[in-house]
Amino acid sequence: MGLFGNQFSDVIEWNESRDDVIFWKWDNDEIKKGSRLIIRQGQDAIFMYNGRVEGVFKDSGSFDIASDIVPFLSTLKGFKFGFNSGIRAEVLFINTKEFTVRWGTKNAINLPAPGLPGGMPIRAFGTFNFKVSDYDCFIEKIAGIKKQYVVDDVKERVMSLSDQLLMKWIVKEGKDMFNIQANAYDIGKGIAEDLDMELMKIGITITGFVIQSVSYPEQVTRMQEKVASQSMAANMNHYTQMAMADSMTQNTAGGNMAADMAGMQMGMMMGQQMANQMANAMNQNSAANPAPKFCPNCGTPTNGAKFCSNCGQKLI
Repeated sequence: MGLFGNQFSDVIEWNESRDDVIFWKWDNDEIKKGSRLIIRQGQDAIFMYNGRVEGVFKDSGSFDIASDIVPFLSTLKGFKFGFNSGIRAEVLFINTKEFTVRWGTKNAINLPAPGLPGGMPIRAFGTFNFKVSDYDCFIEKIAGIKKQYVVDDVKERVMSLSDQLLMKWIVKEGKDMFNIQANAYDIGKGIAEDLDMELMKIGITITGFVIQSVSYPEQVTRMQEKVASQSMAANMNHYTQMAMADSMTQNTAGGNMAADMAGMQMGMMMGQQMANQMANAMNQNSAANPAPKFCPNCGTPTNGAKFCSNCGQKLI
Protein backbone atom coordinates (compact mmCIF):
# COMPACT_ATOMS: atom_id res chain seq x y z
CA MET A 1 0.00 0.00 0.00
CA GLY A 2 1.46 3.40 0.90
CA LEU A 3 5.27 3.58 0.87
CA PHE A 4 6.88 6.51 2.65
CA GLY A 5 10.35 7.52 3.70
CA ASN A 6 11.40 9.35 6.86
CA GLN A 7 9.92 12.54 8.31
CA PHE A 8 11.18 14.53 5.30
CA SER A 9 9.08 12.54 2.87
CA ASP A 10 7.09 14.89 0.71
CA VAL A 11 4.39 12.58 -0.74
CA ILE A 12 1.23 11.43 1.00
CA GLU A 13 -0.55 8.74 -1.02
CA TRP A 14 -2.15 5.32 -0.91
CA ASN A 15 -0.88 2.86 -3.51
CA GLU A 16 -3.59 0.20 -3.31
CA SER A 17 -2.18 -3.29 -3.77
CA ARG A 18 -5.22 -5.19 -2.47
CA ASP A 19 -8.82 -5.02 -3.68
CA ASP A 20 -10.30 -5.93 -0.31
CA VAL A 21 -9.05 -2.96 1.78
CA ILE A 22 -11.83 -0.54 2.74
CA PHE A 23 -9.59 2.14 4.31
CA TRP A 24 -5.95 2.74 5.08
CA LYS A 25 -4.43 5.26 7.49
CA TRP A 26 -1.32 7.31 6.83
CA ASP A 27 0.10 8.39 10.17
CA ASN A 28 3.68 9.47 9.68
CA ASP A 29 5.26 11.65 12.38
CA GLU A 30 4.67 14.97 10.63
CA ILE A 31 3.45 16.49 7.38
CA LYS A 32 6.34 18.72 6.32
CA LYS A 33 6.37 21.91 4.26
CA GLY A 34 6.42 21.12 0.54
CA SER A 35 4.51 17.86 0.98
CA ARG A 36 1.99 16.86 -1.63
CA LEU A 37 -1.20 14.86 -1.37
CA ILE A 38 -2.07 12.41 -4.17
CA ILE A 39 -5.66 11.16 -4.42
CA ARG A 40 -6.41 8.46 -6.96
CA GLN A 41 -9.68 7.52 -8.64
CA GLY A 42 -11.91 5.61 -6.23
CA GLN A 43 -10.31 7.24 -3.16
CA ASP A 44 -11.31 9.97 -0.73
CA ALA A 45 -8.74 11.54 1.63
CA ILE A 46 -9.74 12.64 5.14
CA PHE A 47 -7.47 14.85 7.26
CA MET A 48 -7.61 14.23 11.00
CA TYR A 49 -6.03 16.38 13.69
CA ASN A 50 -6.11 15.42 17.38
CA GLY A 51 -8.70 12.75 16.60
CA ARG A 52 -11.06 15.15 14.82
CA VAL A 53 -12.02 15.25 11.14
CA GLU A 54 -10.59 18.49 9.70
CA GLY A 55 -11.52 18.08 6.05
CA VAL A 56 -12.67 15.58 3.41
CA PHE A 57 -11.15 15.75 -0.07
CA LYS A 58 -12.82 13.83 -2.90
CA ASP A 59 -11.29 15.20 -6.09
CA SER A 60 -8.57 13.03 -7.60
CA GLY A 61 -5.22 14.61 -8.42
CA SER A 62 -2.00 15.93 -6.89
CA PHE A 63 -2.29 18.77 -4.36
CA ASP A 64 0.17 21.00 -2.50
CA ILE A 65 -0.50 20.58 1.22
CA ALA A 66 0.35 24.17 2.19
CA SER A 67 -1.63 25.95 -0.55
CA ASP A 68 -4.34 23.48 -1.62
CA ILE A 69 -5.18 21.61 1.58
CA VAL A 70 -4.39 23.55 4.78
CA PRO A 71 -6.56 26.60 3.88
CA PHE A 72 -9.57 24.29 3.84
CA LEU A 73 -8.93 22.54 7.15
CA SER A 74 -11.29 23.53 9.98
CA THR A 75 -8.83 24.45 12.75
CA LEU A 76 -5.59 24.63 10.76
CA LYS A 77 -6.45 27.36 8.25
CA GLY A 78 -3.77 29.69 9.59
CA PHE A 79 -1.11 27.06 10.19
CA LYS A 80 2.37 28.18 9.10
CA PHE A 81 4.98 25.59 8.19
CA GLY A 82 8.46 26.11 9.58
CA PHE A 83 11.71 24.63 8.35
CA ASN A 84 11.83 22.10 11.18
CA SER A 85 8.16 21.95 12.07
CA GLY A 86 5.14 20.44 10.41
CA ILE A 87 1.61 19.26 11.12
CA ARG A 88 1.24 16.22 13.32
CA ALA A 89 -1.83 14.98 11.54
CA GLU A 90 -3.24 11.75 10.12
CA VAL A 91 -4.59 11.19 6.63
CA LEU A 92 -7.22 8.52 6.20
CA PHE A 93 -7.78 7.11 2.71
CA ILE A 94 -11.25 5.63 2.04
CA ASN A 95 -11.97 3.19 -0.76
CA THR A 96 -15.18 4.60 -2.30
CA LYS A 97 -16.10 1.68 -4.56
CA GLU A 98 -19.01 -0.70 -3.97
CA PHE A 99 -17.81 -4.10 -2.79
CA THR A 100 -19.40 -7.40 -3.85
CA VAL A 101 -18.98 -10.27 -1.40
CA ARG A 102 -20.04 -13.92 -1.51
CA TRP A 103 -22.01 -15.31 1.42
CA GLY A 104 -23.40 -18.68 2.45
CA THR A 105 -25.25 -20.16 5.40
CA LYS A 106 -22.86 -21.33 8.10
CA ASN A 107 -25.16 -24.21 9.06
CA ALA A 108 -28.33 -25.70 7.63
CA ILE A 109 -31.41 -23.59 8.50
CA ASN A 110 -34.36 -25.60 9.77
CA LEU A 111 -37.56 -24.16 8.33
CA PRO A 112 -40.86 -25.00 10.09
CA ALA A 113 -42.54 -27.84 8.16
CA PRO A 114 -45.69 -29.93 8.86
CA GLY A 115 -44.80 -33.43 9.96
CA LEU A 116 -41.16 -32.58 10.61
CA PRO A 117 -40.60 -31.75 14.31
CA GLY A 118 -37.07 -30.53 13.64
CA GLY A 119 -38.04 -28.59 10.51
CA MET A 120 -36.79 -28.79 6.91
CA PRO A 121 -32.99 -28.17 6.73
CA ILE A 122 -31.90 -25.96 3.83
CA ARG A 123 -28.76 -24.11 2.79
CA ALA A 124 -28.51 -20.93 0.73
CA PHE A 125 -25.77 -19.01 -1.09
CA GLY A 126 -25.44 -15.68 -2.86
CA THR A 127 -23.78 -12.26 -2.79
CA PHE A 128 -24.22 -8.93 -1.01
CA ASN A 129 -23.01 -5.42 -1.83
CA PHE A 130 -21.87 -2.62 0.48
CA LYS A 131 -19.98 0.68 0.57
CA VAL A 132 -18.87 3.25 3.15
CA SER A 133 -21.52 5.96 3.37
CA ASP A 134 -21.13 7.86 6.67
CA TYR A 135 -17.52 8.92 7.18
CA ASP A 136 -18.02 10.46 10.64
CA CYS A 137 -19.69 7.31 11.98
CA PHE A 138 -17.20 5.03 10.25
CA ILE A 139 -14.23 6.90 11.71
CA GLU A 140 -15.75 7.04 15.18
CA LYS A 141 -16.57 3.31 15.33
CA ILE A 142 -13.89 1.75 13.10
CA ALA A 143 -11.21 3.88 11.48
CA GLY A 144 -10.37 5.87 14.59
CA ILE A 145 -9.02 2.78 16.34
CA LYS A 146 -7.71 0.65 13.46
CA LYS A 147 -4.88 0.94 10.95
CA GLN A 148 -7.00 -0.59 8.19
CA TYR A 149 -10.30 -2.39 7.65
CA VAL A 150 -10.90 -5.14 5.08
CA VAL A 151 -13.86 -6.82 3.38
CA ASP A 152 -13.60 -9.93 5.55
CA ASP A 153 -14.29 -7.76 8.62
CA VAL A 154 -17.61 -6.68 7.12
CA LYS A 155 -18.37 -10.19 5.86
CA GLU A 156 -17.92 -11.55 9.38
CA ARG A 157 -20.56 -9.11 10.67
CA VAL A 158 -22.97 -10.00 7.88
CA MET A 159 -22.49 -13.75 8.28
CA SER A 160 -23.24 -13.50 11.98
CA LEU A 161 -26.71 -12.17 11.07
CA SER A 162 -27.52 -13.77 7.71
CA ASP A 163 -28.79 -17.14 8.97
CA GLN A 164 -31.36 -15.70 11.36
CA LEU A 165 -32.44 -13.03 8.86
CA LEU A 166 -32.87 -15.65 6.15
CA MET A 167 -35.09 -17.69 8.47
CA LYS A 168 -37.05 -14.57 9.45
CA TRP A 169 -37.83 -13.42 5.91
CA ILE A 170 -38.64 -16.87 4.50
CA VAL A 171 -41.15 -17.42 7.28
CA LYS A 172 -42.40 -13.80 7.13
CA GLU A 173 -43.10 -14.01 3.41
CA GLY A 174 -45.15 -17.14 4.11
CA LYS A 175 -43.94 -18.74 0.89
CA ASP A 176 -43.85 -22.43 -0.04
CA MET A 177 -40.58 -23.78 1.28
CA PHE A 178 -40.04 -25.63 -1.99
CA ASN A 179 -40.32 -22.42 -4.02
CA ILE A 180 -37.90 -20.19 -2.13
CA GLN A 181 -35.88 -19.57 -5.29
CA ALA A 182 -38.97 -18.15 -7.02
CA ASN A 183 -39.40 -15.65 -4.17
CA ALA A 184 -35.69 -14.95 -3.69
CA TYR A 185 -35.96 -11.30 -4.77
CA ASP A 186 -38.50 -10.36 -2.08
CA ILE A 187 -36.66 -12.33 0.59
CA GLY A 188 -33.30 -10.79 -0.36
CA LYS A 189 -34.77 -7.28 -0.36
CA GLY A 190 -36.06 -7.75 3.20
CA ILE A 191 -32.71 -9.10 4.39
CA ALA A 192 -30.88 -6.15 2.78
CA GLU A 193 -33.08 -3.68 4.65
CA ASP A 194 -32.39 -5.34 8.01
CA LEU A 195 -28.66 -5.61 7.35
CA ASP A 196 -28.52 -1.98 6.28
CA MET A 197 -30.10 -0.86 9.56
CA GLU A 198 -27.51 -2.89 11.46
CA LEU A 199 -24.39 -1.85 9.52
CA MET A 200 -25.30 1.81 9.30
CA LYS A 201 -24.27 1.85 12.97
CA ILE A 202 -20.67 1.69 11.74
CA GLY A 203 -21.17 3.94 8.71
CA ILE A 204 -21.63 1.20 6.07
CA THR A 205 -24.60 0.83 3.72
CA ILE A 206 -25.82 -2.48 2.32
CA THR A 207 -26.77 -1.77 -1.29
CA GLY A 208 -27.95 -5.26 -2.25
CA PHE A 209 -28.47 -8.83 -1.08
CA VAL A 210 -28.97 -11.64 -3.60
CA ILE A 211 -29.98 -15.27 -3.02
CA GLN A 212 -28.48 -17.20 -5.92
CA SER A 213 -29.26 -20.78 -4.92
CA VAL A 214 -31.12 -22.82 -2.31
CA SER A 215 -30.28 -26.48 -1.63
CA TYR A 216 -32.36 -29.15 0.12
CA PRO A 217 -31.39 -32.50 1.65
CA GLU A 218 -30.55 -35.18 -0.92
CA GLN A 219 -33.63 -37.24 -0.04
CA VAL A 220 -35.92 -34.26 -0.65
CA THR A 221 -34.24 -33.50 -3.97
CA ARG A 222 -34.73 -37.08 -5.15
CA MET A 223 -38.39 -36.94 -4.12
CA GLN A 224 -38.90 -33.70 -6.05
CA GLU A 225 -37.34 -35.22 -9.18
CA LYS A 226 -39.54 -38.32 -8.89
CA VAL A 227 -42.74 -36.30 -8.48
CA ALA A 228 -41.79 -34.09 -11.42
CA SER A 229 -41.15 -37.08 -13.70
CA GLN A 230 -44.44 -38.72 -12.71
CA SER A 231 -46.33 -35.52 -13.35
CA MET A 232 -44.70 -35.19 -16.78
CA ALA A 233 -45.65 -38.77 -17.74
CA ALA A 234 -49.25 -38.26 -16.60
CA ASN A 235 -49.61 -35.13 -18.70
CA MET A 236 -47.80 -36.36 -21.82
CA ASN A 237 -50.96 -37.69 -23.50
CA HIS A 238 -52.82 -34.45 -22.79
CA TYR A 239 -49.87 -32.43 -24.09
CA THR A 240 -49.79 -34.39 -27.35
CA GLN A 241 -53.50 -33.84 -27.95
CA MET A 242 -53.22 -30.13 -27.27
CA ALA A 243 -50.18 -29.81 -29.54
CA MET A 244 -52.08 -31.41 -32.43
CA ALA A 245 -55.09 -29.16 -31.84
CA ASP A 246 -52.87 -26.07 -31.74
CA SER A 247 -51.11 -27.03 -34.96
CA MET A 248 -54.48 -27.31 -36.76
CA THR A 249 -55.62 -23.83 -35.74
CA GLN A 250 -52.59 -21.86 -36.94
CA ASN A 251 -53.43 -18.91 -39.25
CA THR A 252 -50.07 -18.44 -40.96
CA ALA A 253 -48.99 -20.21 -44.14
CA GLY A 254 -46.69 -22.41 -42.11
CA GLY A 255 -49.55 -23.05 -39.70
CA ASN A 256 -51.91 -24.02 -42.56
CA MET A 257 -49.35 -26.44 -43.87
CA ALA A 258 -48.94 -27.90 -40.40
CA ALA A 259 -52.72 -28.08 -40.08
CA ASP A 260 -53.01 -29.85 -43.46
CA MET A 261 -50.39 -32.37 -42.48
CA ALA A 262 -51.99 -32.92 -39.10
CA GLY A 263 -55.41 -33.25 -40.80
CA MET A 264 -54.08 -35.82 -43.25
CA GLN A 265 -52.53 -37.76 -40.41
CA MET A 266 -55.72 -37.68 -38.39
CA GLY A 267 -57.76 -38.63 -41.52
CA MET A 268 -55.56 -41.64 -42.10
CA MET A 269 -55.89 -42.61 -38.48
CA MET A 270 -59.68 -42.23 -38.59
CA GLY A 271 -59.88 -44.20 -41.91
CA GLN A 272 -57.81 -46.99 -40.43
CA GLN A 273 -59.99 -46.99 -37.34
CA MET A 274 -63.18 -47.18 -39.46
CA ALA A 275 -61.75 -50.03 -41.55
CA ASN A 276 -60.89 -51.93 -38.41
CA GLN A 277 -64.38 -51.37 -37.06
CA MET A 278 -66.01 -52.63 -40.32
CA ALA A 279 -63.79 -55.68 -40.36
CA ASN A 280 -64.68 -56.42 -36.77
CA ALA A 281 -68.39 -55.99 -37.53
CA MET A 282 -68.18 -58.36 -40.49
CA ASN A 283 -66.29 -60.90 -38.43
CA GLN A 284 -68.87 -60.63 -35.68
CA ASN A 285 -71.73 -60.98 -38.22
CA SER A 286 -70.08 -64.03 -39.76
CA ALA A 287 -69.65 -65.55 -36.35
CA ALA A 288 -73.31 -64.89 -35.50
CA ASN A 289 -74.70 -66.25 -38.87
CA PRO A 290 -72.48 -69.10 -40.12
CA ALA A 291 -72.99 -70.46 -43.67
CA PRO A 292 -75.09 -73.73 -44.01
CA LYS A 293 -73.27 -76.96 -44.83
CA PHE A 294 -75.57 -77.64 -47.84
CA CYS A 295 -77.22 -75.27 -50.28
CA PRO A 296 -80.90 -74.93 -49.34
CA ASN A 297 -81.77 -74.61 -53.09
CA CYS A 298 -79.96 -77.52 -54.70
CA GLY A 299 -78.42 -79.46 -51.81
CA THR A 300 -74.81 -79.04 -52.99
CA PRO A 301 -72.19 -79.01 -50.14
CA THR A 302 -71.17 -75.37 -49.40
CA ASN A 303 -67.77 -75.93 -47.74
CA GLY A 304 -68.19 -72.61 -45.84
CA ALA A 305 -68.63 -70.48 -49.00
CA LYS A 306 -70.91 -67.45 -49.10
CA PHE A 307 -72.51 -68.51 -52.46
CA CYS A 308 -73.43 -72.00 -53.81
CA SER A 309 -70.91 -73.26 -56.38
CA ASN A 310 -73.65 -75.12 -58.28
CA CYS A 311 -76.63 -72.76 -58.47
CA GLY A 312 -75.19 -69.44 -57.18
CA GLN A 313 -77.58 -69.23 -54.23
CA LYS A 314 -76.51 -66.67 -51.54
CA LEU A 315 -75.81 -68.64 -48.44
CA ILE A 316 -75.11 -65.78 -45.91
